[in-house]
Amino acid sequence: MRVKTGTVRKAGHKKVLKAAKGFWMTRHKRYKVAHEAVMHAGKYAFVGRRLKKRDLRQVWIVRINAALKPFNIRYSAFIKMLKNRQITLDRKILADLAVNHQEAFKAVVESAK
Repeated sequence: MRVKTGTVRKAGHKKVLKAAKGFWMTRHKRYKVAHEAVMHAGKYAFVGRRLKKRDLRQVWIVRINAALKPFNIRYSAFIKMLKNRQITLDRKILADLAVNHQEAFKAVVESAK
């Protein structure tokens, strides 16, 4: 007696087609094409989560550098000053201070000098 995969296969196909909802043309209608599209999308999402961290670090550096313009200090020199004074604030926190709390950022710059 043979075993049929009806319900299991249908459930798998439904899962893939649900994940492909909103895709273009046959990529959300036909299982084989949708499966390929979902697999590619998963790869791009995985890579994107890593690239996001790189991109945010770049944004933080640009914001810090822009906030240092009035003090006539370059970003690299500022980071070296912080290291020498053993002030352990990361770039994310420094960028937040530079954008949202200018007085606190000014105090950090003064203490780094």
